[in-house]
Amino acid sequence: MKNRLYTFITGLCLLINMAWAQQKIVVFQSDFGLKDGAVSAMKGVAMGVSTELKLFDLTHEIPAYNIWEAAYRLEQTVAYWPAGTVFVSVVDPGVGTERKSVVLKTKSGHFIVTPDNGTLTLLAESVGIAEVREINEAVNRRKDSGKSYTFHGRDVYAYTAARLAAGVISFPQVGPLLPKQVVSLPYQKAGRAGQSLKGTIPILDVQYGNVWTNITADLFQQLGIAVGQSVRVRIFHQHQKVYEDMLPYVETFGGVAEGKPLVYLNSLLQVAFALNQGNFAETHHIGSGSEWSVELSR
Repeated sequence: MKNRLYTFITGLCLLINMAWAQQKIVVFQSDFGLKDGAVSAMKGVAMGVSTELKLFDLTHEIPAYNIWEAAYRLEQTVAYWPAGTVFVSVVDPGVGTERKSVVLKTKSGHFIVTPDNGTLTLLAESVGIAEVREINEAVNRRKDSGKSYTFHGRDVYAYTAARLAAGVISFPQVGPLLPKQVVSLPYQKAGRAGQSLKGTIPILDVQYGNVWTNITADLFQQLGIAVGQSVRVRIFHQHQKVYEDMLPYVETFGGVAEGKPLVYLNSLLQVAFALNQGNFAETHHIGSGSEWSVELSR
């Protein structure tokens, strides 16, 4: 009786694993750009697995080799897709080396196919790891691609993601189970220090030059600053102060005159800085990443 119950539960878990991956949706992210055929090749491999797949792009404009930005764009986007969606993230300066090729299943039921090189840093923290599996390339690799060492995005990641999304393989069939941990990039986590808030500038709103921080709305409320009041903003690069000013906290860009600076909550409900109809980052030579930090106070 116990053996039959165990078999039933095991089979049920396998079906759940397969169902979660069978949305037939694959979302691609890379630092390839669209100047050549790399992205199209990945999509071609996926369609070769199943023409029923629905293929989408997150972005292919990650700056070359910028693993941190890849991590941020995943965290920014994944939650808005249905559980079971399979993401392919290929920012892989170590392609062909000993870094692991993995599929992470988040606690929200999303799947990320990627090199384990720091790309999973933020999702692992914010959403949580359900399981991590190393891709078994003896099974989950495009046929006759064994002599190619520099395009795993096409030969391993797109192929594995397509097989998983189409239900050709279940999640356990990706490969061996790994510990619930991933390579993590260091960065300044948001928090309170006395009468100030400290955080990092994880990303720029690149189209407009707005500067986004990782300081949440809930944390910002601890300063007790109401709409219309001013915030002291200090920005540091490698611990050297590069900007300081008192900026008004407003709800919309139109809350200040054209060209004037402001503090606001961005679409992720995190503190950000902008110039109304201007480019804050370009004007003040502000960048993003783990070397950039910010401090807010009254």
